[in-house]
Amino acid sequence: MIEHLQLLLPTAEYREQIASYRQEFLDAGDSMDGTGLLRRMADPMDWLAVTEGFRHADTVPNGWVQATQFLCVREADKRLVGMIQVRHRFNAFLKEYGGHIGYSVRPSERRKGYASWMLNAVKPFCREIGLSAIMVTCLTGNDFSRRVILKNGGVYDATVHEPMDNCRIERYWIRLGNEAF
Repeated sequence: MIEHLQLLLPTAEYREQIASYRQEFLDAGDSMDGTGLLRRMADPMDWLAVTEGFRHADTVPNGWVQATQFLCVREADKRLVGMIQVRHRFNAFLKEYGGHIGYSVRPSERRKGYASWMLNAVKPFCREIGLSAIMVTCLTGNDFSRRVILKNGGVYDATVHEPMDNCRIERYWIRLGNEAF
């Protein structure tokens, strides 16, 4: 049985945990999907400021899209176990490769169902911002992420080659209501 979790907007209260989350990914040599610019920002307070800027359409940097970042916190010990980001719309890159959603789970907290829980828990927010379906992507060969997407109703769309990182990405769509694609 999965532990009680909650999705929270990031705040300074979690700055130390955000720093340790980032460091755990760096130490593992793992990607930080769904964390915005966290990889590039050693100071959690800088990341919090940038993340807040992305939440509002009038403060999003040129060429980027409005996005809302959530922390997934385990209620029992208030530990940051994952992050998920919702992009409110597409730019050219997101439409082809990135999708509406990015997520990650702290390496030491994986295989506990947290990613599936986060993806399901963020669906009501996606509906609130006007999305009727969300595109979620994963690298070809990332069986764990593929299972998370499929468990949440993902329907395969296509596999595409992303030239910057020279990788293959699978695209899936998840309906948020009864509407057809």
